[in-house]
Amino acid sequence: MRQHHGDVETETLFLDRPPAAGTSADEQQPSDPAESPPRRRRWRRTLLITCLVLVVLAGGGMLASGLYLRSVESGIERVDAFEGVPEESRPQVVAKDAMNIMILGSDSRDPESSSGSRTDTIILAHLPADRSSAQLISIPRDTWVSVPRSAQGRGGRDAKINAAYAWGGVPLMVQTVETFTKVRIDHVTMVDFAGFKEIVDALDGIEITVEKGFTSRHSLNPDGRREFVAGKQTMDGSAALDYARERYVFADGDFTRIKHQQQVIKAILDKAASGGTLASPSKLNSFVRATADAVAVDESMSLLDLGMELRHLRGGNLDFYTCPTKGTGRIGTESVVLADKAKADKLFDAVRRDAVPEIKSAAK
Repeated sequence: MRQHHGDVETETLFLDRPPAAGTSADEQQPSDPAESPPRRRRWRRTLLITCLVLVVLAGGGMLASGLYLRSVESGIERVDAFEGVPEESRPQVVAKDAMNIMILGSDSRDPESSSGSRTDTIILAHLPADRSSAQLISIPRDTWVSVPRSAQGRGGRDAKINAAYAWGGVPLMVQTVETFTKVRIDHVTMVDFAGFKEIVDALDGIEITVEKGFTSRHSLNPDGRREFVAGKQTMDGSAALDYARERYVFADGDFTRIKHQQQVIKAILDKAASGGTLASPSKLNSFVRATADAVAVDESMSLLDLGMELRHLRGGNLDFYTCPTKGTGRIGTESVVLADKAKADKLFDAVRRDAVPEIKSAAK
């Protein structure tokens, strides 16, 4: 069965379908599933789970089957993330086989984001050289940093870190995050977190444990309100988006929102890798299509190659952290987040050196 995804036609292969004519012996599935070597079946399942994880973490867009994954990367929006970034100002690579991906998230349904020039979520995702885990470090959007001058002459002064995107787009965000962390960015993924709704609905909901009940007054509901009660519950797409975007009702504002976003990402990964999703081609394809619509990646990122490298990754291997801070304060008329420079430098130095145990220790 052929389906169209954007401008790309892809073939969806179902788990029990015989291989197409011309398929090599290495790619063929035994005619009797019971005769398939268990190790091979486990490898295929592992690769499929990993690529589903990458759909969320790295902005994927791949349709999968029990035989192989056919990339539809040419249908994913691409951004020139490094255009005009001066090479001489960039951090040097220290751990050659490690990878660092900057994930930028915005919420197009946020009433404050109508201009489209904001990035409300900044995550530095570190993939160690052995690809056995991933460390995701959130940087609060109001963190006060030095923003380099953009190619258009904007910036060149201290400001909130998300101002860099408004002043110079993705390339200036790359420069700013690299200046702040001293970590070289290898790839960039942009996520519209409003797309969480469609992604979660494609998974038939996700399980979230609400630590403390609250009322959102910026909900997708017609009256703009949604009640969240404490405890474990299944959220549909609208509820998950409301949960991940609310910050106004919390005393620590963006810090709680970061925590909730991390919960939602983890829950999506866990549900995407579940047997129920993998066993349903329609659910699987709906999930991948919804995710592909919500993301853009830099021009050099190969999702299929990354999926092969991370085929052993599991949700339990993902660690979520927040950049160390001293809390909030005021600089001039602005309310800002003040980074704990000493602790942040220690954390990002460990990232730069690919010292995973030190990352975990410094992030506590």
